[in-house]
Amino acid sequence: MAEYVPVEIEAKWQKSWEESGSFEPDFETEKSRYYMLTMLPYPSGDLHIGHWYAMAPSDTYARFLKMQGNEVFFPIGFDAFGLPAENAAIKNNIHPKDWTYKNIERMRLQLRSMGNMFAWKNEVVSCDPDYYKWSQWFFLRMLEMDLAYREFAPVDFCNHCQTTLAREQVWGDERLCERCGNTVIRKELNQWKLRITNYADELLDFDGLDWPERVRLMQTNWIGRSNGVEFDIELDLPGDLQFRVFTTRPDTVFGMTFCVLAPEHELVEQIVTDDQKEEVSIYCENAMRKDEIERMSESQEKDGVFTGAYAINPLNGDRVPVWVAEYVLAGYGTGAIMGVPAHDQRDFLFARRYDIPTPVVVVPEDHDQPIPEGSELEEALLVKEGSKMVNSNEFDGLVWPEGFDRVVQAIEDKGIGKKQVNYRLRDWLISRQRMWGTPIPVIHCNNCGTVPVPYEDLPVMLPDDAEFKPTGESPLKYHPGFLNTECPKCGGSAERETDTMDTFICSSWYYFGYVSPYWKMGEKLKKEDLPWDPEAIQQWCPVNQYTFFIFDFSPRYLQI
Repeated sequence: MAEYVPVEIEAKWQKSWEESGSFEPDFETEKSRYYMLTMLPYPSGDLHIGHWYAMAPSDTYARFLKMQGNEVFFPIGFDAFGLPAENAAIKNNIHPKDWTYKNIERMRLQLRSMGNMFAWKNEVVSCDPDYYKWSQWFFLRMLEMDLAYREFAPVDFCNHCQTTLAREQVWGDERLCERCGNTVIRKELNQWKLRITNYADELLDFDGLDWPERVRLMQTNWIGRSNGVEFDIELDLPGDLQFRVFTTRPDTVFGMTFCVLAPEHELVEQIVTDDQKEEVSIYCENAMRKDEIERMSESQEKDGVFTGAYAINPLNGDRVPVWVAEYVLAGYGTGAIMGVPAHDQRDFLFARRYDIPTPVVVVPEDHDQPIPEGSELEEALLVKEGSKMVNSNEFDGLVWPEGFDRVVQAIEDKGIGKKQVNYRLRDWLISRQRMWGTPIPVIHCNNCGTVPVPYEDLPVMLPDDAEFKPTGESPLKYHPGFLNTECPKCGGSAERETDTMDTFICSSWYYFGYVSPYWKMGEKLKKEDLPWDPEAIQQWCPVNQYTFFIFDFSPRYLQI
């Protein structure tokens, strides 16, 4: 051949491959099976180099395995729900369904033109009702097992647009709304969550997993399991006001010289004194514009504002000031901490900045020198195994772990707290006040309360004619045909849940969906049904090789 002409040569062979089904796996094969998986793209309209950066190596390896005589299953699909489609609908006054399916059609052509070996017959599209009915089925099963629940939780919120935002819609260190450029704040809304924390200990069990040590460490740090005690601290104010703290070092409680509440803590507005109100309000507003990664950063200077209120150390009766500081998060632990500056580096830096006393209450067991004054310390005195309590009244001389146990017992005897295991891992917030997502299959009835949609009524379908109004609530709330329904229990008037699910719900099980796409399509579902063909899953799963690529290199992710 004198010249290689891609348009002619590649089109010829791609047509041949498709007609012969060269890349469609034989599910009845006796060959060695290999399940090759790559990340499914979001149908944004066009492929870019980042898509093929992840797909090209996967495709190369899949071809290599097939040429070695394996039966290779290399499927593809589209993660089709989410924010970009809804934003495009608002901007261009088109329905996200139309926008999404047009983009899928375009991307299919682009993907095929690359000459890959995707098994197109097993394609799934997450916004197809026959797919997302199973996402709703999963939710109902978890609701029955008390793994799905609803509570108030903090979200990113734009006051100008009156809408909640996902993290990717909050731009830069200034935390600006991508829509209007105004500053984003943190706000609490009633949200649906999944109890993934129930599986925290299971996620820390690495038996039988051939994982590198650095991956195990990442997982361990992500889960963040810590043993300690939770106890109540009363405020030195009229009324029965108190807050709860968690500590892994109860043996340092006599070193508490201040307490800190998160800016979002519900007590802040109740306890702040009149002369501190303006300063606290400005501080809290600024803190809530920052994301959690920025607030917890080791490089972030530790600052705060005194509320004007005082609390009482329950073990020695000392009166200590209560501060507000951004390095304490409402969503982690109790949203409040006891400040022990001699034995915690963050507290140490905070105390040094505001000239707060730093008494030493724990030293090494073999320490026989005079107990150092807090003013002598250049950094926090971090002592763990074999530590001895000092300056701690009747507990002086107790050595770890006896000191830990005796202080916990004293707290429990007072009836103000108990031993507790805490996790950095938090439950998965899946609510989105959006239209373009899987509807949460729940009905709210004035008589019966929260009622699950019957399995046989799935899927709860999205309407094709919902309006898009940035009011801070889902457009589904303003669609009478969707909103108004009958209670499955009493038959009375009721309303559907208008929040939709996080798009990661649909993309958390797609690799099973590929194996038996649109299983039981068009059928009425039952509780005992399964979302896939169990025999096919047994043959092809688990996935042998998964490839992915992270496209976000912003500083907040590089910092993790």
